[in-house]
Amino acid sequence: MRSAITISLTPQARGGPFVFHDGLANGIATAAELGFDAVEIFPPAANAIDVAELQSLLDHHRLKVAAIGTGAGWVIHKWSLTHPDPEVRHRARDFIRAIIDVAAAFDAPAILGSMQGKVEGEVTREQALGWLAEALEDLGEHAAAHGQPFLYEFLNRYETNILNRVAPTVDFLRGLKTLGVKVLADLFHMNIEEADLAGAIRAGRDWIGHVHFADSNRQAIGLGHTRIEPIIAALREIGYEGYLSAEIFPLPDAATAARQTIESFRHSR
Repeated sequence: MRSAITISLTPQARGGPFVFHDGLANGIATAAELGFDAVEIFPPAANAIDVAELQSLLDHHRLKVAAIGTGAGWVIHKWSLTHPDPEVRHRARDFIRAIIDVAAAFDAPAILGSMQGKVEGEVTREQALGWLAEALEDLGEHAAAHGQPFLYEFLNRYETNILNRVAPTVDFLRGLKTLGVKVLADLFHMNIEEADLAGAIRAGRDWIGHVHFADSNRQAIGLGHTRIEPIIAALREIGYEGYLSAEIFPLPDAATAARQTIESFRHSR
């Protein structure tokens, strides 16, 4: 397993669960200095990433991109794949597709989190699941054409009412034709929704493509009450070899959160 830490380039997300908020150059240099393997990036849009500049920074610091998030489509525009307006759903899909393309330039996947939306208003659960499935079929195949998975992150009940746990998420993805979608298991969301985090990881065998390495309070591992040892053991048992990526609050400050994360990662290995 490899380590990663988050960099947000989206001003509207300042105060959110991202460690670094002061640009790519600063975040990448600090991540490299601390010994991380990669960075996970949260851009305001695909065109906010200068591919040549980012590649130069990565090469200089010998880092990789673990994944690129799409959530700014929700944070900034309130677009989602389950919005009742078909034009909004179309814009959401185009926004995500462009980020898949940029991520693929770095041999990295894109993440679908908050842009999945929720069941609300006149939208029925059946409609929301149908629209989500349709979008995942399309975006999963688009990612697969680049040789990458598309990462679907189930969220806790306070952020969405579509899918909240590993097992129902896997059941839903099994019903798709595309094999291009994998599960993003975020330990913070799982702490709220799962009775047994290690057991849930085992239930996701063969489906988990990325892990958000966050404690129960969405701070760095070791600053909450999550018992990480059984989770790491379960990840090893299922043969997970991907990233443990710190999508966490920069508390008590970014430097401390980053140091605590890498120390916890090294201890877990």
